[in-house]
Amino acid sequence: MEPSNSTKGGADQVLVEGHSHAKKVVFNRPKQLNALSFQMVSRLLELFLACEGDHNVKLIILKGKGRAFCAGGDVATVVHDITEGKWKLGAEFFRIEYIMNYVMATYSKPQVFAMPETALGLFPDVGEYVGLTGTRLDGAEMLACGLATHFVPEVRLSLLEEALCNANSSDPAIISAIIDEFSQQPRLKEKSVYHLLDIINDFFSRRTVEEIILALEREAVNTNNGWISSTIKSLKTASPTSLKITLRSIREGRHQGVGQCLISEYRMVCHVMQGKVSKDFMEGCRAILLDKDKNPKWEPSKLELVSDEMVNRYFSKVDEEDVADLKLPTRSNLPAHAIAKL
Repeated sequence: MEPSNSTKGGADQVLVEGHSHAKKVVFNRPKQLNALSFQMVSRLLELFLACEGDHNVKLIILKGKGRAFCAGGDVATVVHDITEGKWKLGAEFFRIEYIMNYVMATYSKPQVFAMPETALGLFPDVGEYVGLTGTRLDGAEMLACGLATHFVPEVRLSLLEEALCNANSSDPAIISAIIDEFSQQPRLKEKSVYHLLDIINDFFSRRTVEEIILALEREAVNTNNGWISSTIKSLKTASPTSLKITLRSIREGRHQGVGQCLISEYRMVCHVMQGKVSKDFMEGCRAILLDKDKNPKWEPSKLELVSDEMVNRYFSKVDEEDVADLKLPTRSNLPAHAIAKL
């Protein structure tokens, strides 16, 4: 199947700079906040595989042009394809993206990401609270939660890049030590949700989404807590179907390697785009991206109307002859840290 867009623009949307031993890969769609297009993910996969096979390349530095590192996948294009009755083009985009993610997760050489220190929107693989509520974490919170390894002030990034390029090393310990020299320990904000970690763990460890909301509502009766009321509002305004499949994905993913997680995620995203179980993805895009009324009409409209059978369908193989399960490339001669993720 041919993708809707040619991959020829990939070289313009993903720039390659730097020395032979340190490649700088630069996302170059600043007006779109460097949202990943089909051309970009195809180009990135091509670059990562080529660099892994090049013994001269010791390190890859990823960064974005403009004020954003990357706004995730180009949802607008996927929505356009679905409205044209071509959801399988979206499936092809995610197939390439997930293969790229797998190669990056199991990569044999160090990768350094230069992300802005403001706020990062995270997806449902980082924990029940963030996954279900869509809460955004800043750099200090990312570090405290263990989702980032270092915090480097923006004014020192260029000096760090220079030091990494001069190192001519692929030893993770050496790379980490260099980044340590430029790092700081940021202070958590007074109202950071990280200070509520024990409370969050208590509420969001409940068995179901319904039980999580019920526990929050019971606590809201006894206390005037702004965080609890805003969390209840976030959960009650979200797609009930999305909440249920997200919680199951997180819980199952804890016991799976990155490959199995991506295979499962690919099934989910294909069902979401196909829209047979629920059309909430398109309705959410209409309310947020197209009409911008911020008033989506979810169907099913309530959690109790989303049955276990409906949720199970998102984790089953897509019933389409030309949509196969995600097939990941064989990875060999990997270091221990990469093998641990398989």
